[in-house]
Amino acid sequence: MSMSFDQYMRDSVQPMRDELTNIGIQELRTSEDVEAKLPNTKGTVLVVVNSVCGCAAGQCRPGVAEALKHDITPDHLYSVFAGQDKEATAKAREFFAPYPPSSPSIALLKDGELVHFIERHQVEDRSADQIAADLTSAFDRFCR
Repeated sequence: MSMSFDQYMRDSVQPMRDELTNIGIQELRTSEDVEAKLPNTKGTVLVVVNSVCGCAAGQCRPGVAEALKHDITPDHLYSVFAGQDKEATAKAREFFAPYPPSSPSIALLKDGELVHFIERHQVEDRSADQIAADLTSAFDRFCR
C-alpha cells in the first residue's frame, strides 16, 4: 500500500503548522478565510507566511514564538502556509503590497493596512533573536 503524495505532504508539514498553532496562531487555510479576516479585522494583525524551508524552522517560527512572549503583542495572530495552502497564501499576499511574494515572511497590519513587513532575505540572514527583536520593536510601535 502506498501513501498518496498529498497525504505525505500533509503529514510532513503538520509539525511545522503545529509550531505556530501551538502558540495561538490561527491558520487561514483558504482564500475565503483570508478574505474574512484580513480586510475586516480592526486592530493589529500578525500574519506569518509559513514555509518548509530551513530558515522558517531555524529563524522565522522561533523568532515569532519569542516575540509573542513580549508584553505588547498584536490583537490577532494568523498564518498561511506557502506551497501548501496556495490560494490562501496568494490572497494574503495581496495585502502585503508593494512587497513581492516571499516565504517565509511576516506581516503586521493595523486596521487592514500593512505597517511592517519582514521579507525572506531578512529572515535567512538573521537569528531568531534578531527577528524577535525586530517584531517586538514593531509591536511597541504599532500595537499600543
